[in-house]
This record gives sequence, C-alpha cells and structure tokens, in this order.
Amino acid sequence: MKSVFHFLLITVLFLSCNFIQKSDSSVEKWDVFELQFNGPDSGNPFKDVTLTAIFSTSDRQKEVAGFYAGDGVFKIRFMPDKVGQWSYETKSNVDKLHGRKGIFNCIPPLSTNHGPVQVFDTYHFKYTDGTPYKQVGTTCYAWIHQGDSLEQLTLETLEKAPFNKLRMCIFPKDYSFNKNEPVYYPFEQDSLGNNDFTRFDPDFWDHLDRRLEDLLELGIEADLILF
Repeated sequence: MKSVFHFLLITVLFLSCNFIQKSDSSVEKWDVFELQFNGPDSGNPFKDVTLTAIFSTSDRQKEVAGFYAGDGVFKIRFMPDKVGQWSYETKSNVDKLHGRKGIFNCIPPLSTNHGPVQVFDTYHFKYTDGTPYKQVGTTCYAWIHQGDSLEQLTLETLEKAPFNKLRMCIFPKDYSFNKNEPVYYPFEQDSLGNNDFTRFDPDFWDHLDRRLEDLLELGIEADLILF
C-alpha cells in the first residue's frame, strides 16, 4: 500500500461525536450547525479562498474557519455551547462569500447529548454537562480504509460489543495485517500515485464524516489519531 504518512508522532484527540447537522433555523446545544455556500471552483480553492464566520450570542463571540468541500461548495461548522439565539457573519476574500449573515436558535440538548468529553480531576473524564465518562475502549486503526463490506461488518460487530470508545487513525496505515490499497486517499494523486498536498480529496473526508456519524449512532466516541 502506498502509505501517505509515516506515523512517527501520535497525537490523540477525543471527539464527542455529536456530528453533522445541516444548516437550519435551530440546532441542539453541543450539536453542529453547518453553513453551506456556493463559491468559485477555478484555480485552487483550497489555497486561494479564505473563509471564516463570527458566531455571536449575548455574551460571547467565536470565529470559526470554513473549508472547501469540492464542486464549488464551501462549508462552515460550528458547535454552539449556549441555549438561545445566535447570529453569524462571514468574512472572505471572495465577494460572493463575504458578509453573509443569518441567525439560528440553539435549543436544549436531548437526554442522550451530554456534550464533548473533557479531562476531569487530572486522571478521569466527564462530559461537558458533568455526566461521568467511563471509557471502555477498543482499537481499530485502519477500519475506515477497508472497503464498505468490511467496514459495515465492523459496525455490526461494534453494535453487539460493550465498547463506548474506538481508537482509530484518520489516514491510511500500512502494517502487518493491513496491506490492502484503501479506496480513498486524503489528497489528490496523479497517475503515478504522487500526492498533491495543496488539494484535499473531498471523497476521503466525506467518507470519514459518514463513519464518525455511524459511531455516533452506536454511542461510541471517536478517539482519533491525527499523526
């Protein structure tokens, strides 16, 4: 397998998998509010276009970076942490994307939504609402790079298992029991398999999104190995 990265340094990030909610007039606290805009697709939008949004409520502001999702589509994702009305306004070096404004309501979370996982008392974890998080984890480093049939079998196995945390890699990994070529790579490649590190492959990241949502539905936190 033509591995993209040598994993010399492992950085772990816990993600509470309250993941993707499409842009709407309301969103749960600790869920994700998504904005989507059409913009330019010429040149290299990954590098050429800058896009952020300032999200504001009564007592705070937060600036969030957007990203190019392919096919002329730009997205911004934001997780509100306070119930009430929020507003947003975009900033961009592209006129079509600059100064876009709107409002939405953040509503109380459902009983199953406890917020992101946080460190508690140095050696423990808890959810943001104070609910204890006692992890029972397993490791599936490259499960999202095995093709749909084996990935679906993994999910079916996890559904019957007691685990509430899955440690996994974002990027493809080459090791003893994983020599297959992945379906997706994170960057665009030429005919020789050389990566263009200035251009992401949206299909790869869309696939990662879907698998994180699958874990969310099973009540499993994603413990992501970034590098």
